[in-house]
Amino acid sequence: MKFAICNETYQGWDFARTCAHVADTGYNGIEVAPFTLKTDPREITEKEAFSHGETARAAGLDLVGLHWLLVKPEGLHLTTDNDALRQETTEFACHLARLCAAMGGDVMVWGSPKQRDLESGWAYEDAAKRAADALHQVAEVAGDGGVTIAMEPLGRAETNFLNTAAETIRLIKQVDHPAFRLHLDVKAMSDEEKEIPEIIEESKEYVAHFHANDPNLRGPGFGEVKFEPIAAALREIDYMGYVSVEVFDYSPDAETIAVESLSYLRSVFDD
Repeated sequence: MKFAICNETYQGWDFARTCAHVADTGYNGIEVAPFTLKTDPREITEKEAFSHGETARAAGLDLVGLHWLLVKPEGLHLTTDNDALRQETTEFACHLARLCAAMGGDVMVWGSPKQRDLESGWAYEDAAKRAADALHQVAEVAGDGGVTIAMEPLGRAETNFLNTAAETIRLIKQVDHPAFRLHLDVKAMSDEEKEIPEIIEESKEYVAHFHANDPNLRGPGFGEVKFEPIAAALREIDYMGYVSVEVFDYSPDAETIAVESLSYLRSVFDD
């Protein structure tokens, strides 16, 4: 199994220093949140994106791709009934797809819960169609660059749209593009009624990427979730992609999170 970690774990570190520590720790790849490179990712050029990819590769890492896509600039929204805003969101996501390709990445994890929430009064079917139409446009640009959009189901406390893998797979079928697939996240799956290995098995035809973490917002092995059944389920479906560490609690420090998360993942995946 290949392991990566998300760069925002390294709060306040520059990208080159982050890559050096990630590689020295023993990870195979790094995943990037665009807003950590520039406050407004619209200002990142493809030339700059390529340079970031070269920085990762010089450290001995794959640049896996992007995540936390719509954090900045503020105000973007996927399901909105405001056509102009939805088009602005679509164009920004296409920009990120081109940046991802320039970096040498091949996956974009689409979470962004507040930027897809459904407002009261919106019909679900109409909102899902608006999202599917926008996402198909982004998938066309992403696919041309060898990038896959990996849509992320998220817990009910975070959003009211796409809370389960099954719901997200229905949207994937509606988008109907080979560059639009599924992302699975341990913290998010812990909010579902089904057991995580069951979700993985039922989603096996669609899974493109995987995040390892815990409902306590910390890294794998820092909480109560046992990863042995998860590792077994991923092996059972012949998952060949990355398992990326993504945390939301950055304590005690980046070094401890990176080292202990990887040690734990290796202990369960290498059995």
